[in-house]
Formats: sequence, C-alpha cells, structure tokens
Amino acid sequence: MRSQKLSPIVTTVVTSLLLLSMAAASAREAAAVAGTPASATGSWLGDVRSLSQAGASNRRAPIEKRLDGLGLKWKAVAFETAKKQQGQNLIAEVSGAAAAPLLLFGAHFDQVEEGHGATDNASGSATVLALAERFKHKPLAHHRVAVAFWDLEEAGLLGSSAYIAQGSEKPALYVNFDVFGWGDTLWMMTPDADSALVGASRDAVKASGLQLSAGREYPPSDHLPFIKAGWPAVSYSLIGNEEVPLILSFFKGEKTATQAKVIKVIHSSNDTVEQIDAAATARGVDAVERAIRQWDAAQN
Repeated sequence: MRSQKLSPIVTTVVTSLLLLSMAAASAREAAAVAGTPASATGSWLGDVRSLSQAGASNRRAPIEKRLDGLGLKWKAVAFETAKKQQGQNLIAEVSGAAAAPLLLFGAHFDQVEEGHGATDNASGSATVLALAERFKHKPLAHHRVAVAFWDLEEAGLLGSSAYIAQGSEKPALYVNFDVFGWGDTLWMMTPDADSALVGASRDAVKASGLQLSAGREYPPSDHLPFIKAGWPAVSYSLIGNEEVPLILSFFKGEKTATQAKVIKVIHSSNDTVEQIDAAATARGVDAVERAIRQWDAAQN
C-alpha cells in the first residue's frame, strides 16, 4: 500500500477523530475498572420513568423487560396472604458461584394509587436494577448476587414477608432500597452501627461527596420481615440530611415546625419523576456499589 501526504484539513480531522476515539476508550476503561458499564448511570433515570409511566397495575412489566435486556433469568413467584391478597415477587440471579453465600438486593415495585410512585419506589427498584447491571458486569469475589422486587409492600410488607414464609433461601445479607431519589445523605438502617458494611459505607460516601446517617431508627420497609425472622438485613435511602430527624418525628407522630420533602412527596400526587435528582442518585448508587465491593473484599 502506498502512503500519501495528507492535506492540513484532513490531518486535523483525522487527529480529532483519533482523540475522540481515545477519549471514548478511556471512559469505557474507567467504567470497567469501577465495575460499572458506561450506560448504567443513564439507564437509572430511564428505569424510574418506565416504572412511573407503567401505571399502578402494570409496574412489573418494565422490570421484566429490563431484566431480559440484561440477560438475567428471572422468575415470578406468586403468593397469597391469609386475607386472600394475591401478589407476585420477581427474583433474578445475577452473578457468582452457586456455592457462594447469597447477597440479596431488593426493593418494592408497587405503589399507592395516587401519584406515579417515582420516589416511592421506582427509585429503589431502579437502584436495584443498576446494581444488578454492575454486579453482572463485574461479579463480587466472595458472594453470589441475586435481586428481588417485592409486590404489595404498600399493603403491609407482604411480598418480602411471603419470601420468608415460603421457605426461600436465607441470604448472608439482604440489602433493601426504599426512597432513593435526591439529597446529600445515604441513610442506612442497620442493627449494628459498628459493622463492617457501615464502615465501608462511611468510606464510600466520602469518596462520592455524600454523608452517611447510620442507625436502627428508620421507617418501616421490606428489611423488617428479614430482621424479624432473625435474618441479617440493612436498608438504604437517599435523602437530604435535614430530613432524617423530621422523618423520624413524623413516624413517631410528633409535630414539627417544618415537614421533610419526602413526606410531602410520597403517597401523593407530588410523587412524580420531576422530584427526582438524577445527579444525586448517581452518586448514591456509586457509593453503595463501592461500599458493597469493599465489604465483600474483606470477607474470607
């Protein structure tokens, strides 16, 4: 092949294209090092929108479609309560050796009739989907990962309670997500404030520019049936730091001069995608992934 001298204009174009290609490759490499596919952050908001637009009776469908897109095998597990309430949980294996201890991520996908359920709890479900994508792309060293999407949480934590009542596999740890929509604070419900995961979460929020609030006091969510069964569980929310004491006061029935944003949003017509801060949640998802990887790496 003969070489030809390029014109200055062509040389500039070729150089620009080469630089763009190198930048894109560098971004992909950085994402791979972090264990995060380049598309993961952008798809989080898309998942929130899909669930919010699906309608209260059809919120499983976008999750099933997303799991299919990730190449994950999932199953719908039907349950019925003593009061004849019927629901279906979705369970999917993500990655890891079959003999490894189970790390289960979960969030409820159902909503109340009013509003679109974007914050409560499309945000939590989208976070679980984002983590599923990340841990499929780069599995953990010491744990098998699976994800669960609970039905009928709003009716009394029924889906997560059914998982336990049906004799399902006990995880080494269940990690719950409920209300993960905005703010500067990763709020963590944990029975043990000195646990390795709390320490890892504290390290992770510093790297992500967030704060950590960790303790036993926390609103009721799908971690409770696990804890009541004696199964290890924690729960994460992402909100403003100033909201934490206001939320706790609300659930205690105490009156406060101001009301937390989350109380104004959830279970109301205000619960729409417009309330979501995708930039904040990107930091939150990154922090949780980083914490889990640090915690897993320390396991023997």
